[in-house]
Amino acid sequence: MHGIIRVLTCDDPTALGAHGRVIEERYALATVSRCIPGQPHGIHDDESERRAEPKIVSLARELADEGAEALIISCAADPALDLTREAVDIPVIGAGSAAAAVSLGLGRRVGVIGIRDQAPPAVRAVLGDHFAGSARPHGVHRTTDLSAPGGREAVVDAASELLGSGADTLLLACTGLNTIGIRPLLEERLRVPVVDPVLAAGLMASYAA
Repeated sequence: MHGIIRVLTCDDPTALGAHGRVIEERYALATVSRCIPGQPHGIHDDESERRAEPKIVSLARELADEGAEALIISCAADPALDLTREAVDIPVIGAGSAAAAVSLGLGRRVGVIGIRDQAPPAVRAVLGDHFAGSARPHGVHRTTDLSAPGGREAVVDAASELLGSGADTLLLACTGLNTIGIRPLLEERLRVPVVDPVLAAGLMASYAA
């Protein structure tokens, strides 16, 4: 069993398990999903990330004690990744660094689409000189904004800007972009590889298995 740590507080079992189902369908890995408490808008700035970190570590310990073989922190900022790896004795995968690693296998200039003005440091660290720039969709400041009217088109517009600046590969630096199912639309319209952080994390988990 692989534990999926969601950083968006959610009471709907269907929504909570969405990322786990994607991983199960693609990689045939059994998953269980849990979310941290008290963060209905997830992680969207430094303050919300600081509040989330001890909750992530606590949840990771619970899942490890319940027999999880590996853990995925389903957030492209990789919050508390190092702290969590110190706290448990099983592999811990950050969705952001996983996506960046996959991107390097697909292109030379990686454009990053996220919900902050800057690409997550964990993503930048892996991409190094292959980082081609970042873009935040217009009107999007939190992961929940992606599901608002016009959110998907705003993502397409941001992706187009990155391609115009020289990117040849796109990295989705928010796992909420998986939730709205934007990757197939971007690949169809823009004809470039698009790396989904949830699928990238699942790929790493398949190796851990």
